[in-house]
Amino acid sequence: MIDMTRPEREPGAISKTVADRLKRRHAAERRFRLYGIGAIAAAMAILLTLFVTIVGSAYTAFVQTHVKLEVFFDPRKIDPEGTNSAEAIRGGDFGGIVKASLRNRFPEATGRRDKRHLYDIVSTGAAFDLRTMVLENPDLIGATRDLWLVAGDDVDMLVKGKMPRDVPETDRRLNDRQIAWVDALSADGDVEMRFNTRFFTAGDSREPELAGILGAAVGSFYTMLVTLVLAFPLGVATAVYLEEFAPKNRWTAVIEININNLAAVPSIVFGLLGLAVFLNVAGLPRSAPVVGGMVLALMTLPTIIIASRAALKAVPPSIREAALGMGASRIQTTFHHVAPLAMPGILSGTIIGMAQALGETAPLLMIGMVAFIVDIPGGPFDAATVLPVQVFLWADSPERAFTERTSAAIVVLLFFLVIMNAGAVLLRKKFERRW
Repeated sequence: MIDMTRPEREPGAISKTVADRLKRRHAAERRFRLYGIGAIAAAMAILLTLFVTIVGSAYTAFVQTHVKLEVFFDPRKIDPEGTNSAEAIRGGDFGGIVKASLRNRFPEATGRRDKRHLYDIVSTGAAFDLRTMVLENPDLIGATRDLWLVAGDDVDMLVKGKMPRDVPETDRRLNDRQIAWVDALSADGDVEMRFNTRFFTAGDSREPELAGILGAAVGSFYTMLVTLVLAFPLGVATAVYLEEFAPKNRWTAVIEININNLAAVPSIVFGLLGLAVFLNVAGLPRSAPVVGGMVLALMTLPTIIIASRAALKAVPPSIREAALGMGASRIQTTFHHVAPLAMPGILSGTIIGMAQALGETAPLLMIGMVAFIVDIPGGPFDAATVLPVQVFLWADSPERAFTERTSAAIVVLLFFLVIMNAGAVLLRKKFERRW
């Protein structure tokens, strides 16, 4: 029956309506694509700005100013009794030797205050470097050598152009006479920038020019080692049981909900748990990588469990059915067929969880890993700090030279994080099977 109440449309009008709708739909799709491209461009711009800012502040930390001085290894200050023993050399006045070299270079510094300002040109670590040289070669006692000694942090900032010269003397850390001495050394070619190997081979120090990241890097290694040893087998075993063997009932549902909730718990809560249980109850050593690793293992477990379960669930049911049909038991099916096929996803999730743990600071601050540690830790039970905490400590230091070292430590930390995440991607690409 024809509806006589609805006016009929001409074929041309219908075509025009459809064309208008298609035009609006295509325009909406183009806008959506532009929104997506704009969002990606904005994210890349922000990320690029972040990297440029950090690297721009960090690259100068990889070089250090050195000053060349004529050093006389005075036997009266190194080994007055002439025994040439290592014990006598260790007790030598090498600081006095450095000061004498500076006075010989600038004899016009006669007043007590001028001498104190003169001694600030060279770092206090230069005396330890001279002691190490003499311990390795006692024949230097009584000799004179032209040596490159590490400069003080303020001189380093001046040479790198990070200390303004055109401000009043009271507004900078070096006075006019100190700047004149540095300029005189530069004019004679006795000021040089060298690669800062100490940054990678030394532990922390109160003096910026002597501070390094080796202690924090070793502490991070031991902490991550403990985290991996505890979290990986426990997380994978939990995921295998829940996905392949556990009955689907109320209790397993409660466990799954709590695992998902633990993945969203703030990391500082795990630090409070470690403080209450591992330190106060168990009596484990404070500021030790073993405690930090245990806390980070608790924090990483939900991530590993969720990623492992997703990898196991991605294995097609036909694999299980084929193995069971050939007479394999459930354990044989799981560990001989399902788990090997899911291992790339499991390892990728584990690496991502470890990368997240490597960048954590808050839980480690709660268990005392914020201590000032100079020595390189020799094991997981020795006092140590980690790279993120080292960044936190240096960022809180008032010296200008610590700013560039903070950025340099961030660059090193980001390098390790990028390597770990790239490893997870490559591992997944290499071993992943598409069904």
